[in-house]
Amino acid sequence: MNQYFAQLRPVERRLAVAVIVIVIVVLNWVYIWPHFSDWGKLSNRLEAAQRNLKLYQQAKAQIPGLQAKVNELQQGGNAVPPQDMAINLLQTIQQQAAQSNVGITSTARQTSNTNDAFFVEQIQSIQAIANDEQLVDFLYKLGSGPSMIRVRDLELQPDPPHQHLSANIELVASFQKSAPAVSAPPKSAIAKVK
Repeated sequence: MNQYFAQLRPVERRLAVAVIVIVIVVLNWVYIWPHFSDWGKLSNRLEAAQRNLKLYQQAKAQIPGLQAKVNELQQGGNAVPPQDMAINLLQTIQQQAAQSNVGITSTARQTSNTNDAFFVEQIQSIQAIANDEQLVDFLYKLGSGPSMIRVRDLELQPDPPHQHLSANIELVASFQKSAPAVSAPPKSAIAKVK
C-alpha cells in the first residue's frame, strides 16, 4: 500500500486520503454512531431487571406467611353448613328486626348464588314497615355485625296513612364455602433392606 501512495502525486495523495477519511466517516455514521446509546439502554434494562428480581424475591419471601394466613382464615371462619345457610339468614334478619322494632310483613323465597370461589351468597327479599329511625337502625346493625349481610336493593314509599315507611328490601348474605377436605397422602410401604 505504501508503494501505491509513493507513486501518486501530492494532489492525488490528498484526494486518496480524503476519500479514505470520507469512507471511514460514512461507515462510522452508518454502523457505529447509532449504537452509542446501546450501553445506556443496556444499563437501564439491567437496573430494571435487578429491581424486578428484588421485588420478586421479596414477594417470594412473603409466601409462607401469606399461606399461613390463608390457612388460618380458611380454618377459623364462621363456616355455616350449606343446609343451615337459609335458616341462619332468615333467623338473623328476624332477630334484628325484632330488636329494631321493624315489622316484617312478608318474605320471598330465598335464592343462592355460588359463582364466587370463597363464598356462597344467599339472597332474601323482605317487605317491612317501620319509621325512618327504626329502618336505618335495622339496616345498619345488619351490615355492621359479623353476619356479612348487606342490602342489594331498597325501595321505599310511605304507607297509606303516611305515618311509616313501607320498604321492599333485597338482602344478600355471604357465607364462607366449606374448605375442601384435604386428604392425607397415601403412605407407601417402605421395605427395610437388611
